[in-house]
Amino acid sequence: MPQDPLLKHLYAVILAGGSGTRFWPLSRRRFPKQLLELFGRGSLLEQTVARLKDLVPPERIYIFTNQLLHAEICRRFPRIPSHQIVAEPAARNTAPTIGLAAHEVLRRDPDGIMVVLPADQVVTKLGQFRNALRQACRLAETEGISVVIGLKPSRPETGYGYIRVGNPLRRMKGLQIFEVLKFTEKPNLATARRFVAAGDYFWNGGMFIWRATTLQRNLARYQPGMERLLSRIARAGGVRATATLRRLFPRMEKISIDYALMEKIPEIYAVTVDLGWSDVGSWSTVYELRPKDEKGNSQPAQSLCLNSERNLIVADRKFVVAVGVRDLIVVDTDDALLVCAQSSAQDVGKAVQELERRGLKHLL
Repeated sequence: MPQDPLLKHLYAVILAGGSGTRFWPLSRRRFPKQLLELFGRGSLLEQTVARLKDLVPPERIYIFTNQLLHAEICRRFPRIPSHQIVAEPAARNTAPTIGLAAHEVLRRDPDGIMVVLPADQVVTKLGQFRNALRQACRLAETEGISVVIGLKPSRPETGYGYIRVGNPLRRMKGLQIFEVLKFTEKPNLATARRFVAAGDYFWNGGMFIWRATTLQRNLARYQPGMERLLSRIARAGGVRATATLRRLFPRMEKISIDYALMEKIPEIYAVTVDLGWSDVGSWSTVYELRPKDEKGNSQPAQSLCLNSERNLIVADRKFVVAVGVRDLIVVDTDDALLVCAQSSAQDVGKAVQELERRGLKHLL
């Protein structure tokens, strides 16, 4: 099958700098969620890279992470050039990172199209994913157009961002294309319920596609201070100019791409698709996605559940016995044990903050 000529200009930017505190105690600062093997073969990051097969070769993949994870990610991905696995000198959220990536793409290819992907998501429908990216690239090939992958919501979720769309504009290879009218970040439960009932809201999974020139020009217009710093880094040599990067990158505002640009810029379109998608936001999501027995327990082979229902047990080193308990999350590691109500899974991150406040850094 001949390759689509458009794909010759496609570059992947994978965001892999998060700490994944809601997956403590399995997730730690040096081994966060994106490096965990929670589903299927390979870590979430490895699955993200594998998903790009036949779309983006390793020499056009960039991974942005932090100093703690840089060496481990380089070790896991020897086919990706090491200078394209970038250790950010400071956590500045997604807008400065994506802007830095745009300059790297432009250094190589003035016609470069970049697809931005989070490193910590599950996508089970690979054919739909690849088709959606191809159609998104065809839209984004036009200067000035930005594209987001819109995901049909299955429930009112307060941890996700939403996009509101207008009337369908057209269909491309079985996918509906909409103009995006509005971005809303993480609504409260009542608002999320209203969004799902309305039918014209989709989840924003943080997957964006632009020409690198489109992104750069939007940054220059809407975030001129950030773009000036990014241009100075680019003139000094980009991500290889480590001294300049360390000096200037931390001076940028800590802001997401949604707030920095997507809520402001014109000409945004959504490619809507069912990807079998999950952002794996907490242990309760792991419970939903993993196989379960007839009582709804997700447990390892070396465990026993008696008169117990709807529990998630993650334990590789000990034989765990659960008796008469329901709706629990139990995660065992060498140095820590988590016991949590399913309904409180989102609060595990707060427990990590408390451990840090008490100075228990060896557990982090």
